[in-house]
Amino acid sequence: MKDFERDYPDHTAAPYFEHGDEPQCNTSDNPNFYEVMEARVARRGFMMGGLATIATGLFGAAATGSKALASSTAATRIGFKAVPISYDDTVVVPEGYSFQVLGASGEPISGDMPAYRPGANTGAEQEHQIGQCHDGMHFFPIDGSSEDGLLVLNHEYIEPRFLHAEKANYKGKEFNKSAVHYDADGLRDDDEVRMEIAAHGVSVYRTAKQADGSWAIVADPRNRRITAGTPMEIGGPVRGSSHVKTKYSPDGTRTRGTVNNCAHGVTPWNTYLAAEENWAGYFANTTEIDQKPDLPREHARYGVSTNPKGGRYGWHLARSGADDYVRWDATTKGASTTEDYRNEPNAYGWMVEIDPFNPDSTPVKRTHLGRFAHEGVVFAPVVEGAPLVCYSGDDARFEYIYKFVSEDVYRPGQTDGSILDRGTLYAAKFNEDGTGEWLALAPGRNGLTPANGFADLADILVNTRLAADHAGATKMDRPEWGTIDPNSGEVYFALTNNSRRTQAQVDAVNPRAQNNFGQIVRWRYLNTDHTRASFEWDLFVIAGGKATSVAPTGGALGDDSTFACPDGMWCDENSRLWIQTDMGDIGPDYEGPLKEFGMNMMLAADPETGEIKRFLTGPWGQETTGVVSTPDGKTMFVNFQHPGANGSAEDFAAGKFGSGFPDYDGTVPRSATIVITKTDGDVIGS
Repeated sequence: MKDFERDYPDHTAAPYFEHGDEPQCNTSDNPNFYEVMEARVARRGFMMGGLATIATGLFGAAATGSKALASSTAATRIGFKAVPISYDDTVVVPEGYSFQVLGASGEPISGDMPAYRPGANTGAEQEHQIGQCHDGMHFFPIDGSSEDGLLVLNHEYIEPRFLHAEKANYKGKEFNKSAVHYDADGLRDDDEVRMEIAAHGVSVYRTAKQADGSWAIVADPRNRRITAGTPMEIGGPVRGSSHVKTKYSPDGTRTRGTVNNCAHGVTPWNTYLAAEENWAGYFANTTEIDQKPDLPREHARYGVSTNPKGGRYGWHLARSGADDYVRWDATTKGASTTEDYRNEPNAYGWMVEIDPFNPDSTPVKRTHLGRFAHEGVVFAPVVEGAPLVCYSGDDARFEYIYKFVSEDVYRPGQTDGSILDRGTLYAAKFNEDGTGEWLALAPGRNGLTPANGFADLADILVNTRLAADHAGATKMDRPEWGTIDPNSGEVYFALTNNSRRTQAQVDAVNPRAQNNFGQIVRWRYLNTDHTRASFEWDLFVIAGGKATSVAPTGGALGDDSTFACPDGMWCDENSRLWIQTDMGDIGPDYEGPLKEFGMNMMLAADPETGEIKRFLTGPWGQETTGVVSTPDGKTMFVNFQHPGANGSAEDFAAGKFGSGFPDYDGTVPRSATIVITKTDGDVIGS
């Protein structure tokens, strides 16, 4: 996810909302995570010693280790030779590995399979083509196969300058990544809007290994697109409440579309969950009360724009005024909520469940998992006859980490998505002594009462952030992906950075003004029982360079392991922790605190030994995001989002980009998946 403050510090080089941007919305007095870290070290009485103090006071890897790791030994868990930091416009994988490109933006997957025409497809064609800006994904094997399955992937946002590159209003012009064209009347072309809506959402397509060892898209009736216009059900406690009644759905049971889908989740019953992250910036609300724009709390706490053109793409300004377009305007216009779309933003900010194997199924927004800038969701190992547990981070500065515990118990072969509609949502509080507790966000608990402004459970869930504020959760620094070691049960969450940390806040245990580098927090439970209300936490790694990092072993990260801005994470069946970075859309001309790290990358870590090695680096401008393997672990899928995003129109016209990545030939760069295999056919990472 882009860091708006870091990449556009003067707020003028990007539109009001840029990809991944959300204005700081948390003004509560809840303690932030850095205050907790500082207090924890101070109360232990350590001498002032900069990063060394942090290592002594906060790290548990070397002391506690991870328990019950898989049979893979430490010697083979990370067996590859690390790749160096790269400044080249190419993909680098370790010796003994190879990769191919699969499923680039615009590739046809359904319908009459409309051919990709760089920058010149129509909206109707895009509805059958892979979307832009690939992010989280999962490989669903068909009949358990490691050579045939459904690949499901999110599309976080779009780049109109590439999507419409051959159209007259975009051809050769210097648009930044989110800029769109308005005509002389301030309106937008309908087909451009249709295409942008279709390029968002989720792609589902079959892919199979071919006779020559390559992977290819396979035509299949299960292939489909879920877009920002797809009809969806609203499930859980918010369904039918006054918060989600609109002109489209007067009874509050349905909505349309999903946007800004970042990471994901996979349920134990084999369905896919797409996270709605920075959705607020898609809406405009210019309702005036007392001559000024006034937002209801369910808009204000999430950053809905009061700009008449909306935050990103101005879809509500499509010339036709069609209902599917005007719904992005949340301004109060009618006498009741069923006459306008003032409640449309309340239908966003959820986790969306999709059944990849049933193309006729309707996606469902599971509202009991909370409403916020969901990065993704990760499920704890399931236990038959016990409640289901999952976690999700709210990816914005000073927001929270959440846990859901179901009311019903898990029954293999019987449980379905409805188990996510009943239970308790919690927000995390990290204590200074290395313990933590989960604060229930439920009626009557932790002050969530009508007297304090929380009418009922639906009201709490629509206003999840405010409920967590009131309950006293710990403000974190942009919680990104989470993952759980399937063998030890330990939970890992990436905290990608905190560029708002000031020099005045620097001390020996927090030695970095503007924490540009981030860290990974880890916690565990007594008897690995994820339903417990308390936990113990430590830091797994503080990212940075040789002088600004702390490795899991307590020393600094080295040449093979330095990195910044952890974002995507996944722990495989052999307890390898895969770490992906999002340092922004940097290229070779970048100058700033992240320059020493080169291009975005993916690393592998061994939770038992603390070893970290750099596994791959990607081309200019991309974010490395999304990672999963086939069941046998011998094929890995990784996404590169927005390659070339750092380039200008002149760069592409001059053929400056030459890596051979999709259409890096002077035309239009495209997000894509790469498929990685090991030459000897062994497990990836071994």
